[in-house]
Amino acid sequence: MDTPPPPKPTKLMLVAAEASGDMLGAGLMRELQRQSPVPLTFCGIGGQRMAELGVKSPFDISELSILGLIEGLKAYKRVKLRVADTVAQALREKPDAVVLIDSWGFTLRVAHGIRSVLPDVPLIKYVGPQVWATRPGRAKTLAQSVDLLLALHPMDAPYFEKEGLKTVVVGNPALNVDFSTADPIGLRARLGIGEAPVLLVLPGSRPSEIKRLMPVFRETIETLSSQRPELVFVVPVADTVREQVRDGLDGVQAPLHLIDNETDKLSAMRAATVALACSGTVTTELALAGCPMIVAYKVEPLTYFLFKHMSPLTHVTLFNIMAGEGVAPEFIQHACTTVNLVAALSQRLDDPAFRAAQTEAQYAALDLMGRGQPAPAIRAAEAVLQHLNLTQM
Repeated sequence: MDTPPPPKPTKLMLVAAEASGDMLGAGLMRELQRQSPVPLTFCGIGGQRMAELGVKSPFDISELSILGLIEGLKAYKRVKLRVADTVAQALREKPDAVVLIDSWGFTLRVAHGIRSVLPDVPLIKYVGPQVWATRPGRAKTLAQSVDLLLALHPMDAPYFEKEGLKTVVVGNPALNVDFSTADPIGLRARLGIGEAPVLLVLPGSRPSEIKRLMPVFRETIETLSSQRPELVFVVPVADTVREQVRDGLDGVQAPLHLIDNETDKLSAMRAATVALACSGTVTTELALAGCPMIVAYKVEPLTYFLFKHMSPLTHVTLFNIMAGEGVAPEFIQHACTTVNLVAALSQRLDDPAFRAAQTEAQYAALDLMGRGQPAPAIRAAEAVLQHLNLTQM
């Protein structure tokens, strides 16, 4: 009896336009490979982590790290070109399905482009827009553009399901960061900082974030260093902004250490006394690590004006939103000043009991978000394979 031929590999195209999406994509790829009963091949757009797993991106995704209305308008021609490049890759590769990761504006345009040339290819969105925060009409737009949504939060689902979009809540990846490889004692030893207090500074992963926050973060570092010579500063650097961060901190007058790998970042989160963080996913990771923090952010003035008038939210940090209070203080736009940041950080550096109370409040907020549930990549991979009828072959 003839041996049946091996099953044809299923080709999946993943599109990630930012560093956070690159991490999500890499995690999903690993889990898909583990769960799939058939061989899988991958292509698409991504960063360093996805490249390590075989996705060769035709362009550097750092140029697509765009936030806000004004930046979007300025980058319109560049985005349009990269959308065309991505659609051309889809047409060339003819994948069996496309997974579009986060990056609302870019991936929506890609979805429309791929749908126009490959109308029968399933489109899956991994991370939907936060319609519960602002512009709920985007739920209908997404429902008309893709076939399946992998949502991070339970509060996402009703908005999209109401519009007829199949939605699977997979959970927030930041709640499942694996700190098992973190070695805070070893990191302190390697950096030669002993038992010194450590301020962890996280200025963001988008070029626009570095541009707006670095001047005030640098001034905050130098002010605190002059007041507290024993204080050590550690700055994890994202791949997408490595040179920009180095340039922004060049010549800074403070004991400063830049680190640029994931294990050291996790170790630093555990080693830190307190953190100064750009608003974003990293705040959830810091809370999970047990690190008290303050949060800062700046955007284009028009973007901020529109957000304030379109959003009902009083907080921007996810665990603050879930808690309904400012568990970690937020210094946004005009409040993001050196004076304010130094005062808030000093309060935490000086008071261990205050830090401990904030850490416990952060943990409680994380519990409201679903801390302790299975890793989102597991559920996301299950949902993708089920959608493509690949769970039982």
